[in-house]
Amino acid sequence: METVASKDAPAAIGPYSQAIIENGFIFTSGQIPLLPETGEVAVGGIKEQAEQVIKNLKAVLTAAGSDLAHVVKTTCFLTDMGDFAAFNEVYSAHFTAKPARSCVAVLALPKGVKVEIEAVAVKV
Repeated sequence: METVASKDAPAAIGPYSQAIIENGFIFTSGQIPLLPETGEVAVGGIKEQAEQVIKNLKAVLTAAGSDLAHVVKTTCFLTDMGDFAAFNEVYSAHFTAKPARSCVAVLALPKGVKVEIEAVAVKV
């Protein structure tokens, strides 16, 4: 098992890795909309937060030797399903290969953010 760390994504805020590589697959930890430079939450609503989450996810995947085009599964967490349509707008612009996905509503996320995404990708 190989751990992945990218300085272009927020550092883990707990006892976990940004991602793990095993048997040619990359398993990312959930990414939230933190700015890597400051650790602060990205300013804005669901669209701005989703953009930052995807930017962070891209950085982790790049460090692991992959990219969004090689993501095979995502799990998305929203604190408000009323944000579903706006979230899908941002998501679909980046995940053009249409990986398998689960999207669920949760009561709360770390630091009060609106969205978190984790992914499984193929190492290329």
